[in-house]
Amino acid sequence: MMEIFLTLAYLFFIGSVLGWVLELLFRNLCHRSAQWINPGFCTGPYVPLYGFGLCILYLLASIEHHLPLPSPFWRSAVTIVIMGVAMTALEYVAGILCLRIAKVRLWDYSEQWGNIQGIICPLFSLAWAVLGGIYDLLVHPRVEIAMNILSHSQGFTFFVGLFFGVFLVDVGHSIQLTAKLKKFAEENAVILRYESIKAHIRTAQSNRSLRFHFFTPFRSVRSLTEHLREMYTIPGKSRKHR
Repeated sequence: MMEIFLTLAYLFFIGSVLGWVLELLFRNLCHRSAQWINPGFCTGPYVPLYGFGLCILYLLASIEHHLPLPSPFWRSAVTIVIMGVAMTALEYVAGILCLRIAKVRLWDYSEQWGNIQGIICPLFSLAWAVLGGIYDLLVHPRVEIAMNILSHSQGFTFFVGLFFGVFLVDVGHSIQLTAKLKKFAEENAVILRYESIKAHIRTAQSNRSLRFHFFTPFRSVRSLTEHLREMYTIPGKSRKHR
């Protein structure tokens, strides 16, 4: 049991960091943005959604041989489909919790065909399935070998433990920030777009020839409330961003 716990802890760490890199490149290069914005809910270089996702992929790939199918091809095919569905479900649950509880939208697929509430869409479900296929066919056998080696490395175990210590402090700070955003959202009947707020603050800092802090994107000479009012309200009436 302890070995599985450590393996999932390692994978959460690796997936969160790699996911942050992937999001950073995708959002800033694929969208051809001139502004590099720190992606995700947290301050540090990690996106927990990908950490949970990699753990799910690992667990599904680990039980693939138990599927009651005679052909390895069909076992892999069914596993990849399940991975795509599982990752889409994870994305939906995370997205709907952010919307319903925090009144914040971390990503928006509203312009994509077939989207559901702007949280999931067929295109990105397909992307999740492709990533699942790459993991199942090419990565998982190597992950099992790597995890067996790393589980005996005290240095790596200490590093992962340190990561979780910093991560939990970061999550606590992010929750406090989200509470402020939620209060503003409820008072003004709006849904806040996390990345848009970061981009707005960066532009405001740049216009004043002030430094923008990449890992603390909400840090500004003006209060967060001032930025939010500028983005989401017009004197005399509210401008809704749903």
